Amino acid sequence: MNNKKTIDGPVYDARELGTPRMLVLGLQHMFAMFGATVLVPALTGLDVATTLLFAGLGTLLFHLLTKKKVPAFLGSSFAFIPGYAAIAPHGEADLLVYACCGVACVGIMYAILSALFKTYGIKKVMRFFPPIVTGPIIIAIGLNLSSSAISNCSSNWLIAVVAIVVVIGANMYGKGMIKIIPILLGVVVSYIFAVIIDPAARANVAAAVAGAKWFGLPIYWNRTVFGLFASGKVDGALLTSALLTIVPLSLATMVEHIGDICAISSTCERNYLVDPGLHRTLLGDGLATSLAALFGAPANTTYGENTGVLALSKVYDPRVIRLAAVFAIIFSFCPKFAALVSAMPGATIGGVSLILYGMISAVGVRNVVENKVDFTNTRNVIIAALILVLAIGINYAGSIQIGIVSLSGLAVASIVGILLNAILPGKDYEFGVDAQGDTAVNFKV
Repeated sequence: MNNKKTIDGPVYDARELGTPRMLVLGLQHMFAMFGATVLVPALTGLDVATTLLFAGLGTLLFHLLTKKKVPAFLGSSFAFIPGYAAIAPHGEADLLVYACCGVACVGIMYAILSALFKTYGIKKVMRFFPPIVTGPIIIAIGLNLSSSAISNCSSNWLIAVVAIVVVIGANMYGKGMIKIIPILLGVVVSYIFAVIIDPAARANVAAAVAGAKWFGLPIYWNRTVFGLFASGKVDGALLTSALLTIVPLSLATMVEHIGDICAISSTCERNYLVDPGLHRTLLGDGLATSLAALFGAPANTTYGENTGVLALSKVYDPRVIRLAAVFAIIFSFCPKFAALVSAMPGATIGGVSLILYGMISAVGVRNVVENKVDFTNTRNVIIAALILVLAIGINYAGSIQIGIVSLSGLAVASIVGILLNAILPGKDYEFGVDAQGDTAVNFKV
């Protein structure tokens, strides 16, 4: 008897489709998040296997805290890359652990905002994060990262261009699954091209993969926050700098989270801001980030790539997302796979990141444009100008040193932008009243 259902409309219970199709849908979600998730450790120096493990575990934790209702996958966040770069500019393992301390504390910010939403409601809290603040911050995040993308591309522009062309081609002209995984395709095609034309890259990959085991634990004690404090050799000044540099970046990621949950709600035709509630999704995202950072993995964030898969497949059952999480955990226990990713040529990383970083800034521009920020208003011009100049200028100058504490440009810009918006008179935007674009939160739902 054939009890499998044809996907001709929204499916909220994937068990109707049968186990084989559920497994395929789970794999599809894993591949959708894969390219961007493993790129973050490749760019920062964090471990790929640990990243995959805690992307999977973080997703499962998120689903547990959200009553298993929200079909969201939590992958590596790009927003914290400037923080990692400020603390460990060359991916030094002994410095990255301090950055992980900062990221672990980000979960506290999520918990605080979650409590505020639960207590006061959405509109009262979000008035401190209007598009005139969040838009320029997101723009600055992408622009600050641009120099590292160019530097990586410069190692071999031909390989980088191959990655760029494949990503653009798949995104613009691809159909079905091809259109969903342009980043992964760009990485794979450029990687293979590099191995074919570059003997040095070929030798590097062969050596890395040959020296790795087929099975191994994806957690390394000396790269965890617990290992740092157990060593008894904690640099207080560096730890303080890491906290003050990285924690303010959560202001942008929390707003990004809200936008992602709204997008998932719209896609699935379910109001997840109300049920299970934005306070639960924020708490789940924050605790998943803290858990990952404590064990040396990147911060987590809800992934738009997987929202695209939801829209494509019309299967909205969170069970398929949890299957993707399980697949990610399984792959994390294969060191050969992690070695293959870690040996990725710099030009491949550069080509893909050139587009990714530009897209981050473009999202910030879209946030400002779609929400119709009035730049004839001097107040708005001043806020945007100071955010952009401080974020980019301080980044190129190095950092601001206040006593023993070093503040990144993005940290200073975020703090200044929020304070100016709160202090300067003439606010011309109110959440839930003004018309809002797709990148904002629709509080009328």
